[in-house]
Amino acid sequence: MRRALVTGGSGGIGAAICRRLGASGIHVYVHGYANKDKADSIVGEIEHAGGSAESIIFDVTDAGSCQKNLEKILENSPIQILVNNAGIHDDAPLAGMSAAQWQSVIDVSLGGFYNVTQPLLLPMMSTRWGRIVSMASVAALKGNRGQANYAAAKAGLLGASKSLSHEILSRGITVNVVAPGIIASPMTDELFTKEQIKAMVPANRVGSPEEVAALVAYLASDEAGYISGQCISIDGGMT
Repeated sequence: MRRALVTGGSGGIGAAICRRLGASGIHVYVHGYANKDKADSIVGEIEHAGGSAESIIFDVTDAGSCQKNLEKILENSPIQILVNNAGIHDDAPLAGMSAAQWQSVIDVSLGGFYNVTQPLLLPMMSTRWGRIVSMASVAALKGNRGQANYAAAKAGLLGASKSLSHEILSRGITVNVVAPGIIASPMTDELFTKEQIKAMVPANRVGSPEEVAALVAYLASDEAGYISGQCISIDGGMT
């Protein structure tokens, strides 16, 4: 049985990805930062549906904690599917953005990518099969007011992923980026009216976490073995 780690797996999109991978017969490590109960709940849903999963809690910005926790799960066998989904927002116009706001967002999305991905690479490469999918954003491709930190972090994921793809594709490991647009969540319900959505999104609706999860599951499958170094938008035609 292949094993997958989904960082930020207890959030809306992350949980949908965990459920979809679990339904595909993959053992899923549902990662969370602080809310173990939420991660355990997702594990319970996967197991109730007949899948296999367990929760793991650590801070992706803490390299030592990442190393310690990843060593534990590598004791059994390599992780062959990694979804770098952990990320945060801390929005402000750049002129008024504090250094802490800038750094915290970079640390989670981009620092977390390194802290989690790097320790898993050599074990994954030894199997000569792997899938790495990192979650970016439409903001990385077209920018967004008040999100210079977030756009920079997510755009960095694209550059890092393209470079990593060149390094390890010959070992049977693909590396891709998914860039969601406006995806349904309690936060998007508060931020946008239906009229705003229609004005911004050619599809005239928000996307669902399950639609994003379906794309990630495809990129994590055997069928996607000839797709690597790509950034695929799922945004209802926004880009």
